[in-house]
Amino acid sequence: MHLDPDPRPYDDVDVRAVACIRGIAMDAIAKANSGHSGTAMALAPLAHVLWTRVLRFDPADPTWADRDRFVLSCGHASILQYAMLHLAGYELSIDDLRAFRQLESRTPGHPERGHVPGVEVTTGPLGQGFANAVGLAWAQRYKRAQYGADLVDHRTFVFASDGDMQEGLSHEAASFAGHQQLGHLVVVYDDNHITIDGDTERSFSEDVGARFEAYGWAVERLGHVGEDFEALEAALRRGGARHDQPTLLVLRTDIGFPSPNLTGTAKAHGEVFPATEIAATKAILGLDPTESFVVEPAVAELYRQCHSNGRDWSDQWRQRLDRSENGPAYRRLLDANSDLSEVVLPRFELGESIATRVAAGKALNAVVDALPGVIAGSADLTNNTGVSVASFLESSHKEPAGRQVYFGIREHAMAAIANGIAAHGGLHPVVSTFFVFADYMRPAIRLAALQQLPVTFWFTHDSLGVGEDGPTHQPVEQLASLRIIPDLIVLRPADANECVPAVMQALAYDGPTAIVLSRQNISVVTDADLALRDLSAGAYVVSAPETLDPDVVLIGTGAEVSVAVAAAEILRAENLDVSVVSMPSWELFASQDEDYVSSVLPDEVPRIAVEAGVSFGWERYADAIVSVESFGASGHGASVLEAYGITAAEVAQVAREILSDLESMIESE
Repeated sequence: MHLDPDPRPYDDVDVRAVACIRGIAMDAIAKANSGHSGTAMALAPLAHVLWTRVLRFDPADPTWADRDRFVLSCGHASILQYAMLHLAGYELSIDDLRAFRQLESRTPGHPERGHVPGVEVTTGPLGQGFANAVGLAWAQRYKRAQYGADLVDHRTFVFASDGDMQEGLSHEAASFAGHQQLGHLVVVYDDNHITIDGDTERSFSEDVGARFEAYGWAVERLGHVGEDFEALEAALRRGGARHDQPTLLVLRTDIGFPSPNLTGTAKAHGEVFPATEIAATKAILGLDPTESFVVEPAVAELYRQCHSNGRDWSDQWRQRLDRSENGPAYRRLLDANSDLSEVVLPRFELGESIATRVAAGKALNAVVDALPGVIAGSADLTNNTGVSVASFLESSHKEPAGRQVYFGIREHAMAAIANGIAAHGGLHPVVSTFFVFADYMRPAIRLAALQQLPVTFWFTHDSLGVGEDGPTHQPVEQLASLRIIPDLIVLRPADANECVPAVMQALAYDGPTAIVLSRQNISVVTDADLALRDLSAGAYVVSAPETLDPDVVLIGTGAEVSVAVAAAEILRAENLDVSVVSMPSWELFASQDEDYVSSVLPDEVPRIAVEAGVSFGWERYADAIVSVESFGASGHGASVLEAYGITAAEVAQVAREILSDLESMIESE
């Protein structure tokens, strides 16, 4: 299925093409007065070989499902990817290259998924692209096992830097990839010995190849062959054909080559080349120093010839899709079509006591068979978090069609790999751990939100109710820290009945969701039908007042909704009219119209919120907040919550004080 070796020998046009790429790299950074040209220059021959001889894609259909994937993990070298996309015929003009790093341009400083065709994942923070690529490779193998090699037969290629190899994320992801024996994954490690601080000997002396061999990767130490087209092509092809191991190609390069004065220096990494150095380098390359952004006709024709059959490849794949017995199922997966009308959803009775992690797990098990794109996994806590799916096989190199993934204790890699799985198309990973470990995952969660990837981040043990494990495991600030991430929906269901629509909301959303669930049992306080209807609004009344004008509104999330309900009973016994609101999602509630918002939170009515976390942000909805403003303590969960004031009695007392102050204010007027 993949490109056969081109019988045409490499010639002067290939050399001119590499010179063209290097010229664009210098020109774009100089025009922007910002960027990283040195890595792009050093890797220009590798990129040229990959795009003209190895990579299979259709520029006219950038999202063709069986295309090879390319990830530039060293995203600072983005001009290299943009130059290749332009030359290869993607919808990226030479004027777009001239607008590199400018406001509203199509060529931002780091590659951004969805911003320009041909960029598979948003890279920038080092290590993220590497781990995303592991996710892409896992998704490729899973789909191949499920739907057949005639429909899924592509590879993932990655350019990675010294910075990628130093970040801990790449260690986690590489270990997982080696254990899973993910084939058709080729990472080229640009071993140029340079970071911003200078030579890597200042901070980095390990044998990267030996480390990857220990992980179970096939490692080829290519040496100084960065200008040898034939050697580069052969290595890429060997790696791409390897089906039972990921491949690391260690390529020794000279950053900034062939700059006469900056090659191999830290200045070539992140500084703009002086005009005199650009002119001298262009002279060495045989380019006119007085011209910029030049693509010679012969170079343009070479790229047109190399990929004139891109449409043939994608058309042939569509024909196979039409003929395949797996075609209809694969189309449904790629189109994310699902029908939950026949699914029997779990229901829970008022007063029943069940942890939301358990209830959400029941909901997940109920719907996954109707959602073939759902993948479930955990960082060593599968049963603890409730993401163990009875009908799923365990994913492994022996069972590549398995949908239950054991990520091991690799929270950061799990999240970043999940992003890659989602970016592959048609798949929706659900990845879980304890809520306090969201701190380990935050960079990948942020990038999921930036890219609007359909990933469900499933967090349990969500408050001081964790209990005996103490403050290191009791999340306090995590809810607030996730709520401030743009375009991330955070859901904290009140009880078992809210868990059902929360899981459905997350799995139906085409962006990222964080579901936050309890360790401890919680009494069911919501009506199943009401929750199913109204949870998607973000907030709704779960315990209505006797009149349309309540004296006070109590707002809760998660387990604290039951605290608010109990507080309401105390206040009602004192002849106060109380409305209780469950607010599982600030983000969903913020999207409602003013009429709905005022129906839930009437104007001029005092509001008290209760949540077992910091109060940051609650001032937008509440006049007073019963919260936790310090780290927790070790002890039985219920005892710790009581000690920190997360009780019905405390909420009722705050309500009395608010109402008393209001009455005094009215009297004074």
